[in-house]
Amino acid sequence: MSTRADLRNVLTNRSFLIGAIITLIIAIMAGLSFMWTPYNVSALDVVAKLKPPSMTHWLGTDHFGRDILSMIMVGSRASILVAFVSVAIGAGIGIPLGLWAAASGGVVDEILMRFNDLVFAFPALLSAVMITAIFGPGAINAIIAIGIFNIPVFARVARGAALSLWVREFVLAARAIGKDEGRITIDHILPNMANVLIIQGTIQFSLGILAEAGLSYVGLGSQPPMPSWGRMLFEAQTMISLAPHMALFPGLAIMMTVLGLNLLGDGLRDLLDPKLRYMR
Repeated sequence: MSTRADLRNVLTNRSFLIGAIITLIIAIMAGLSFMWTPYNVSALDVVAKLKPPSMTHWLGTDHFGRDILSMIMVGSRASILVAFVSVAIGAGIGIPLGLWAAASGGVVDEILMRFNDLVFAFPALLSAVMITAIFGPGAINAIIAIGIFNIPVFARVARGAALSLWVREFVLAARAIGKDEGRITIDHILPNMANVLIIQGTIQFSLGILAEAGLSYVGLGSQPPMPSWGRMLFEAQTMISLAPHMALFPGLAIMMTVLGLNLLGDGLRDLLDPKLRYMR
C-alpha cells in the first residue's frame, strides 16, 4: 500500500513530472551529442550563414553557417559537466564542514561559519575573474570558481539542518547508549537530512547552469572550438537584428534547463518532506 501511495504521489505531482521530463530531455540530448549531431559543429559553411529555421536546419544557422541545433546539443555537455562537477565539489566539501560545525559547536562552529561567510562574500563570477587572471580562462577554472561558491551554500544548509536534528529524542537516545558525535552524525543526522541536501543540490545545479552560461558569455568559461550556450548568446548579440534565432534558441535552452531543474527541486521537496506529502 505504501508503494502504491508513493507512486500515486509521484504521478500526481506535476512539478516533479514536468521537471523530470525536461531534465531527462536535456540529459538525453547531451548524451546523444557524443554519438550524433545533425551537422559537424566545427564545419563552417559561409554560403548557409544566418539561415532562419528550416527543414534543412531546424533551428537555423549562425554567422559562420554552423547548425544551431547541433551547437546547442554539444553545448549542453559543457553546461551539464560544469554544473554537475561544481555541485559535487560544493557538496563534497561544504556538507562535511556544516556537519562538523553543528556537531562541534563553540569555537569550531564560530571559526568555520566565519570562514564560510568570507568565501560566500566572493560571487562565482568574481572568483572566476581572479582564477582566470592567474591560470587563464577555461572550463576547469569555471568549475573551480563555481565549486568554491557552492561550498558555503552547502555548509550553511547542512549546518542548519543538522542543528535542528541534534536536539531530537533519537539523538539523545544515541548519546545515552554511548555513541560519539561522529557516529551519531553518520548514523542518524546525515540520513535524516538527505532530503534537504538533495533538494539543495537540484537548486545549485540550476544555478550552476546559469553561472556557466554567464562565465562563457564574458569569455571565462568553455573556450572555442567547444560550443557553449553562453558564448552563443555573446556571439548573437551583434546579429540580433539580422538573425534573432541565434539568441532565441540558446536562451530557450538555458531557460528550459533551469526551469526543469527548479520544477524538479520543487517536486522533490513535496515528495520527500512528510509534512508536505501528507497535506496533499
